[in-house]
Amino acid sequence: MIIGESFVGTGVNAAHVNTVLGPREGPVGSAWVTALATPRPGFAAFVATPTLFVNKAAIDGETHGKLTWGAAQAGVARGVGLALEEGVIDRSEAGDLVLIAAVWVNPSADATQAVYENNVSATLRALRNGMSGGPGLDEFLAAARAPFNPYFELT
Repeated sequence: MIIGESFVGTGVNAAHVNTVLGPREGPVGSAWVTALATPRPGFAAFVATPTLFVNKAAIDGETHGKLTWGAAQAGVARGVGLALEEGVIDRSEAGDLVLIAAVWVNPSADATQAVYENNVSATLRALRNGMSGGPGLDEFLAAARAPFNPYFELT
């Protein structure tokens, strides 16, 4: 099981993507099927390329829905495609793997192209990060001393 994460962009059109890649015949495959079979109000996992796209923010209106299921989904699909083209995911193993992408699209997002581009980059980077096994312990400990994210910074 390979877990990756990435945050790309700024403001309301930023993308935050978590990826879980693993064998179809294993815990990732089981999670993939379970998530697909158990939608909840505002959260509907769906298949995009060989990827299960899971929205992390409940759909909040027509624009948010279009950006999540349109631009963000297309961005994730392109990011996965680039990962295959670049060899981040081994093509010879791809048919035996499943990928879950948990994707944050801010309900206030308003720029289709930015949402698309940020999700392409975030997906590819999350997969690269997962395959590299990062972050290392020293990097983790440094970040833990001064935690921050787009919504919080320790002062």
